[in-house]
Amino acid sequence: MTDRIPRLGIGGPVGSGKSMLIERIVPVLASRGYSISIISNDVISKEDADRMRKNLATDRGLLPENLVIGIATGGCPHTAIREDPSINISVIEEIEEKHPELDLIIIESGGDNITTTFSPSLADYFIYIIDVAGGDKYPRKGGLGIESCDLLVINKIDLAPNVGADLGVMEQDALRIRKDKPYVFVNCKNNIAINAVSEHIIRDLLFDSQPKVTLPGKGSK
Repeated sequence: MTDRIPRLGIGGPVGSGKSMLIERIVPVLASRGYSISIISNDVISKEDADRMRKNLATDRGLLPENLVIGIATGGCPHTAIREDPSINISVIEEIEEKHPELDLIIIESGGDNITTTFSPSLADYFIYIIDVAGGDKYPRKGGLGIESCDLLVINKIDLAPNVGADLGVMEQDALRIRKDKPYVFVNCKNNIAINAVSEHIIRDLLFDSQPKVTLPGKGSK
């Protein structure tokens, strides 16, 4: 039996930037020597997994292609990460058995539902991502995802002037709704504040641990 590999859940509405966030944080974590696998949940397609496999594995060689896995849930993805995460847990157990050298498993799941959360049996740390295009009212709507996630990421800050969103209002509401829990404003497209998100993962989930394996050409902390 292998030790449990730390698991990061990333959830948020369709189009909020989950896949792009992963595509931005993986290179940062890989540059620190961490080895990663990605699981992407969707209802019927594996499009996001295919995209990440191409961008991260095929084109950039940041992780083996077989470590980017798509799961077609056949129903609401929330069920597969919360009420009955058995399909994800089964895939993770297989990954842990075959690849005990991994430092992190990322589980992505989307859907237009602000109540999205991950079962504690599936994810050890939960990032919920929303985007400014939804309006500055988004954080104050609350919902389990926004209120309970370990880290709230507010993406596409460059769009604020175009949609009439006030980032100051969003920050005040995030402070009020989340109290002492952290949040980060980012622009995934231009890599703004991606290092801040990565540092939260390294510190709060990986506990500043050294990578299990130092790969040639990869830096370590």
